[in-house]
Amino acid sequence: MKSKIFTKLLGLFVVLLLLQAAAMEFVLIPFMANRALELPVGKASFLLGHEALYSGLIALAVALTLAVWVAGRIAVRLARIILFARQLAAGELGARIPLSGEDTLSSLESALNNAAERLEASHAEIESRRQELAAMLDSMKEAVVAVTAEGQVRWSNAQMQRIVGTQIRADRPLVLAVRDPELLACVKAALEKREAQSGLSSSLAPGRIFEINAAPMPRGGALAVLHDITRVESAENSRRQFVANVSHELRTPLTSIQGYVETLMEEPRPNRKTADEFLAIILKNATRMNRITEDLLALASVESPDYKLKLQPARASVLVADAIDSLGGLVVDSGVALEASGAPDALVMADPDAMNQVFGNLVENALKYAKAGKRILVGARLIESEGVPEVDFCVRDFGPGIASEHLSRIFERFYRIDKARSREAGGTGLGLAIVKHIVLAHGGRIWAESSLGQGAAFHFTLPLNKDAVNG
Repeated sequence: MKSKIFTKLLGLFVVLLLLQAAAMEFVLIPFMANRALELPVGKASFLLGHEALYSGLIALAVALTLAVWVAGRIAVRLARIILFARQLAAGELGARIPLSGEDTLSSLESALNNAAERLEASHAEIESRRQELAAMLDSMKEAVVAVTAEGQVRWSNAQMQRIVGTQIRADRPLVLAVRDPELLACVKAALEKREAQSGLSSSLAPGRIFEINAAPMPRGGALAVLHDITRVESAENSRRQFVANVSHELRTPLTSIQGYVETLMEEPRPNRKTADEFLAIILKNATRMNRITEDLLALASVESPDYKLKLQPARASVLVADAIDSLGGLVVDSGVALEASGAPDALVMADPDAMNQVFGNLVENALKYAKAGKRILVGARLIESEGVPEVDFCVRDFGPGIASEHLSRIFERFYRIDKARSREAGGTGLGLAIVKHIVLAHGGRIWAESSLGQGAAFHFTLPLNKDAVNG
């Protein structure tokens, strides 16, 4: 480029030199000849020609020097522009051209700098929005992954990376990062059919279920969003099991009642002894249905968001004593002794009526299995959980005990260890579930401990009164 500029400038000066020579030949020489009358015309022309040649050579030398200097300056400025363009192409948006002078090239340099400033501002805004979008996607509970038309991972949010792990990263095939067939099928169908797809994934993460929604993107590729519906599915399964259990529990006494009533109706004059026996069975089943209904209403009440406790300070020793006094009549004809095993005078926050229900259900549950041990102990002790003091209440029996595989499920609704024995004893399978929800509503914990042949102990905790703790 420098040689081209030099050639053009040199050509311009050559033209100027020729014009100068022509002017001297046709204008200056005749003029000088008329002035120099004392010299012959030929000699004057010869002298003037030499003068013109010398002046031309000097002009040519000056022109050549100027051409080299000007060409060098222009080439340097053009090199800066080229370097600036290459910096922009390489992503260096902060690059600028140093301004020099006020000529046409300076105007070009200024315009390019302005364009670069606008480009940098636009890029900064785009980057800011990209970071905001990335932050929003990372804060989502849903897992999101975008893939190209070729099935390569374009990007994924933090939730997706937590689920899948480090295997998923940009520019890697999705099929190598994810092994779930349902997710891969939905994404593939969205890419090929250009239509939204949905499905359920149960193998992407152990123990979790995801609802998959995959949709094609306008510029190619597809976007998949995974919503964790594990809790929803668990709640739905619990609802179905609850309805099935309630139906089963009510159908059994209803069937019995219906059968005995029909038998009585078929006998025009039934035997008094038989009628009394049938009516006793009908009453027993009706009572059982009434207990199931009451327990269902109680469970619905304690599970409701509107369930409110009337908390007040109460001494642990008083709660234990009241439980033994109020439940003494429950065991009076059973041959089982209900005894206190000691309790501190620590103040806890409790609803007295709710505590009566808790102790009543636990003692009634223990009574079903305590006849072999002949006694039930109710007590409490002061403990600390993670540095926080609380009172641990315990109802212990000395019956056959509970196998370890049942301990984690014993507080579920309608869960029974021995179904036949529980129904014979009149249990509804809801008592421990009610106890669990009441204890949790108090801010406490509940668990069971047992060994086969050594009885079972049901523990629950209540927080101490804050004023007592601070004091």
